[in-house]
Amino acid sequence: MAAKKRKARNWMAGAVRRPGALRAKAKRAGMSTSAYAKKHAHDPGRTGKQARLAQTFAKFRRGSKKRSATRRRKRTRSR
Repeated sequence: MAAKKRKARNWMAGAVRRPGALRAKAKRAGMSTSAYAKKHAHDPGRTGKQARLAQTFAKFRRGSKKRSATRRRKRTRSR
């Protein structure tokens, strides 16, 4: 049996099934998206999955900010 080769490059685009749904839930609850995700991360079902995915995406954003800040410092030192 030949195994299909899966592309893992664009997994984020396919991971979001209902764009904006978690943000709408957070807005109805009067909370920020990150606070709502933190509160509901251990919930079962769709809301829990959305919350955990939002936390994963937030980690990616934090990582890129850290990397860009260190790159900026390194560039200014060399001048």
